[in-house]
Amino acid sequence: MSTHTECPDSGDPALPEQRPEPAHLAHPSQPSQPSQPSHPSQPSRRRFLQSAAAAATIGAAPPLRAQTEAPAPATATPPANPAVPPRPVALNVNGRAYSLQLEPRVTLLDALREYAGLMGTKKGCDRGQCGACTVLADGRRINSCLTLAVMHEGENITTVEGLATNGVLSPLQRAFIEHDAFQCGYCTPGQLCSATALLGEFRNGAASAASADVRTRPAALSDAEIRERMSGNLCRCGAYANIVAAVRAAHGNA
Repeated sequence: MSTHTECPDSGDPALPEQRPEPAHLAHPSQPSQPSQPSHPSQPSRRRFLQSAAAAATIGAAPPLRAQTEAPAPATATPPANPAVPPRPVALNVNGRAYSLQLEPRVTLLDALREYAGLMGTKKGCDRGQCGACTVLADGRRINSCLTLAVMHEGENITTVEGLATNGVLSPLQRAFIEHDAFQCGYCTPGQLCSATALLGEFRNGAASAASADVRTRPAALSDAEIRERMSGNLCRCGAYANIVAAVRAAHGNA
């Protein structure tokens, strides 16, 4: 009888079946590893947006100057427009002498309002388009926002405060009230000063663009003449018809 024995076959029914050990019991000392997906992980949308924003920021930044560039030399150049000190300016406004300390660049409008305290003259556009700042300089109407105060030393300046005499309104002021020739009243000081000069110009024979013959005095102060001569004064409330009626009435009572 031969003593050689063969290794038992795994499929021998005489031996117990060898079952695979569960994964969580096979190696107790090592934690179980989650299964990895077969495809590589994709970056999240938030990380993609962060990377794109960082790249855009870096691309928009100006390039740094070379470290070897020499710094600009410091200069002691004085400012181009140094402040000009005020100087005394003598103005005669409404028959009263004013001695003001003004910079040469101060306009006549600012000198009247901010330094002389005559707030009747209004600042509308501050560029000579609306006529709200109209005053009289030796009887001639001017836009006080377009001229410097130092240019009118020795002249007689008349503002709306100086149109009345001893507290009595002028005929033109009364006509403005009677004909309701204003609404908000902001343009009224300039309208009154301009109309006062208009009546004086007509009495002196000055023609206008509406005159039939500019070489001769107009025969009458018509509505067309009034509108043309008052065209430099704007009324945002639209009281033009009443303004013309007031000027016509004041001219008839003069």
